[in-house]
Amino acid sequence: MKSKKNLLEGLKPLSFFNKGTISQLSRSYGLADSTVNTYISRYLKSKEIIQIKKGLYVSAEFFDKNKGDISYLFFLANILRTPSYISSWAALQYYDLTTEAIHIITSVTLKNTKAFETKAGNFSYQSIQKELFTGFSLEKGKFDFYIASPSKALFDLLYFKTREFRGVKLEDINKLVLELRIDIDEMNEEEREKFYSMVKKHIKS
Repeated sequence: MKSKKNLLEGLKPLSFFNKGTISQLSRSYGLADSTVNTYISRYLKSKEIIQIKKGLYVSAEFFDKNKGDISYLFFLANILRTPSYISSWAALQYYDLTTEAIHIITSVTLKNTKAFETKAGNFSYQSIQKELFTGFSLEKGKFDFYIASPSKALFDLLYFKTREFRGVKLEDINKLVLELRIDIDEMNEEEREKFYSMVKKHIKS
């Protein structure tokens, strides 16, 4: 019982962990690999750990301490599907460019489109072609995460909403942005120029 308690204490400081992490830690406490699945089941049943997705977990204590930190949820979004970066509505809200309430953390990925409904939150991933998997950077802090620049976040939003700008003319863009209630005037001039440049290049092509 002491080893089981020690194992849980060893997991509590971790931002996330998987079965491999538990196996490695359990061996340091003299626990057999064959008992790992049993411990996972017990921890889940007692709600001492939370399953983020199949095979990926976090302690309930760690999650409760950090669930109010958007950077932790963005960090988890990056982990859930790799490679990916935060974009569209979630990124625009992060930059205070929209007042819309966001209930799903949206990301862009090179993998197939997918959504996860988890106890940690709802995460949506939209697939994009490799040449457009750009315009993001690593935001460093308590939890590091990849996020689109303001211009790329808005581009991605329109790109998916219009199905790759199908049938959209350049003169339609400002109207679309206005309809979405995006405060583009709050975006700095350099970012606005980048946004229009990306759109113009894509519509032309």
